[in-house]
Amino acid sequence: MRSCSNRLLKLLAGTAIVTTTVAGAAVAQDKPYEGTTITVLLEGHPSTEAIIEMLPQFEEETGIKVEPETVPYSDLTSRALLEFSTGSGRYDVVMDDWVKAIGYANAGFIAPLDEFMASETRFFDRSDFVPAYLDTMSYEGAQYGVPVYGESTFLMYRKDLFEEYGIAVPKTFEELREAAKTIQEGTDGEVAGITMRGEQGIQNVYVWSGFLWGFGGQWFDEDGQSAIDSPEAVESLEFFGDLLKDYGPTGVANFGWQENRLQFQQGKAAMTIDATVNGAFAEDPSESDIVGKVGYAPVPVSTDDLKGGSSSLAIHGFYLNENSDAKEASWLFMSWATAAEQQAAAIEIKPHSGVTSQSAMDSEAFQSRYGTFADAMVTAVSRGNTQYLPNVPAANEIINNTGIAISKVIAGTEDAASALATANSENNDALN
Repeated sequence: MRSCSNRLLKLLAGTAIVTTTVAGAAVAQDKPYEGTTITVLLEGHPSTEAIIEMLPQFEEETGIKVEPETVPYSDLTSRALLEFSTGSGRYDVVMDDWVKAIGYANAGFIAPLDEFMASETRFFDRSDFVPAYLDTMSYEGAQYGVPVYGESTFLMYRKDLFEEYGIAVPKTFEELREAAKTIQEGTDGEVAGITMRGEQGIQNVYVWSGFLWGFGGQWFDEDGQSAIDSPEAVESLEFFGDLLKDYGPTGVANFGWQENRLQFQQGKAAMTIDATVNGAFAEDPSESDIVGKVGYAPVPVSTDDLKGGSSSLAIHGFYLNENSDAKEASWLFMSWATAAEQQAAAIEIKPHSGVTSQSAMDSEAFQSRYGTFADAMVTAVSRGNTQYLPNVPAANEIINNTGIAISKVIAGTEDAASALATANSENNDALN
């Protein structure tokens, strides 16, 4: 029987080339950058928590001292831009999602990696990365990032509650709303019908984007102008806002990834639409109260006239600061942290299903830990929409403008048409 990673590779790359390279043993005493200290800006995530735990191995092998600074996902871009805009070399390596990093590359804030990838392969093995993850991280013909983790989005639902109330797995957004209504009313509000991210900015934009595409909308028109004031976009935001206001938990307007994840895995909500990595937490007995009770399904849609998929394809990676004074040592860290050996170990250390290494994904540990949702994850990633978020240099401004509009609708201070019209105009200013 083929493993889930082989199926994923067939879907994404056409062929599966699985090569495990454990580099470094023969050159363990080779420490050309011994005594160098680098500072790394990290996203708070299971992948980086595992990397931090393994850092003593890297420091012992290379003699390079790594000073990690971890911030929430919502704060990554503002923290990075603060340093980039002043020409600071404070952070030698920055982590962020690729959508934001396109802007960094366009502005010259981060350095191309092609030369390092060709000349320093002590830890780097291009053939071991899932091609769709690594190959996506290029801009104008140059490689700018190495993927730390990749993910898509799917619907997570409580199988036990669906069975109790006789609910079929929702395939449309209308069915999603009916399921949320049935369970919230049936439990007298003790269990929220659905929980999702409502926090302003990338958090609410990331989840609402599935509704935007699922209702037949898109970020840009054929002329490359903002299209989030379209009837489809307005309908999607009206629906999203009403769904959270009517059937979301108290405080959902302030939920980021972590708050939303905890709400669901603590059994306080019947459904959520969020990142595929959340399945690892839902099935972890040390983290979750609903182990074995969760079903996984594609993000619903409400039209056959889709302009793109309603599931994301998100890639978060490491980028090298153009102003770093320790580029070679920084690259050695970047390539070590994303190498097959470290990614395989990370599976054992933290709930981390978003590995970007083919061999790590094909390991027995991966299958043992994540087999309950691996097929759904593979399906979601294979269908992932590469244009799910605004994939342009002005993405950060566009996401900020749109996040404000979404928050206004969730709060009930402005209707969807008006809020999106304002954001659409601001987005075009950023584009032009």
